[in-house]
Amino acid sequence: MFKVKFALYLGLALVCQAQAPVALAQDTEVKELYFGSVAMDVPAVMHRRLLPLTKYLSDELQRPVSLKLSPDMPTAIKEISNGTVNLTYLTPVAYIKAKNSGGVRLVVKAVTNGAGSFKLMIVAKDGSAVRSIEDLAGKRFAFGDKAALLQRAVLVGAGMPLERLGSHDFIGHYDNILRGVLNEDFDAGILKDTMVEQWQGKGIKILHTSAALPPYNIVAGRDMDDKLLEKVRQALLRLDSRNPEHAKVIQALDEQYDGFAPVKDEEYDVVRKLIKPFEKG
Repeated sequence: MFKVKFALYLGLALVCQAQAPVALAQDTEVKELYFGSVAMDVPAVMHRRLLPLTKYLSDELQRPVSLKLSPDMPTAIKEISNGTVNLTYLTPVAYIKAKNSGGVRLVVKAVTNGAGSFKLMIVAKDGSAVRSIEDLAGKRFAFGDKAALLQRAVLVGAGMPLERLGSHDFIGHYDNILRGVLNEDFDAGILKDTMVEQWQGKGIKILHTSAALPPYNIVAGRDMDDKLLEKVRQALLRLDSRNPEHAKVIQALDEQYDGFAPVKDEEYDVVRKLIKPFEKG
C-alpha cells in the first residue's frame, strides 16, 4: 500500500512539475495590455468611443486589453512614453512629442472618408459679424488643449497672429469649443473636420480650412516586442467598414472613419514644420 501511494504521489509531482513551465508561459502570454488616449472629448465620451475597439483587440489578441484614459495630452504622452500604457490613440502633435520623449512606434493611422488625412477648420457662429479670418482681430478665440500646437499653427498660418486676437483660451475638448462658439462665449474656435461636418448648417460656419494633415494614429510603447506589435497592427488593419460588426467598432471611435492603414513617420514631417515656431528651445 505504501509503495502504491508513493508511486501515485511521485506521478502527481512529476505531472505538476511538467505542467508548471507551461502555466507560466500561458500567464506571460495573456498579460493584460493597457490602451490609452489623448482627451479629445470628455472622459465618458472617450470611454464610449474606445471601448468597442479594446473589446475587439481583446478578442483578436486573446488577451485582455483595458482602457486607461488620460485627462490631457501631456499625461497621455507621459503614460505611453514611460510604459504606463502599452498602446494609445494620439493626435499628430502628441505622436511627435511622444516619439521625441520615449521612442514610441507607429502602429496604424486612421482613415477618414477614404483618406489618410484630416483637416482643421476655424469656425464662427452662423449669423455673427465674423465673416473672415481678418475679422478675428480683437475677438475671443477658443483653442483646445494648450499642448495642441497644431491648432495655433493653423490659425497663424491662416493669417491671424495670436497677438492680434482680443483674447484666446484653452478649454480642453472639441465639444467645449463647439459649445463655446454656439453659446457666444467665443467669437470663433478651431475644430476637427469630422465634427464640423456634423454641425455645418446647424449653427456654425467655416472661416478657414487647413491643408490636409496626417491623421490621428495608434502607437505602441517602446517596450512592446515586435511580434506582439505586428499582431496588433494586423488586427487593426483587418477592420473593414463593410463588415457590420467591424463598422460598429470603427464608427464608435469616429463616425467618419473607414478603418486603419499602414503609416510611416515621415508623413508627420509637415506637422513638425508647422509647429516648430511654437516649440520652446
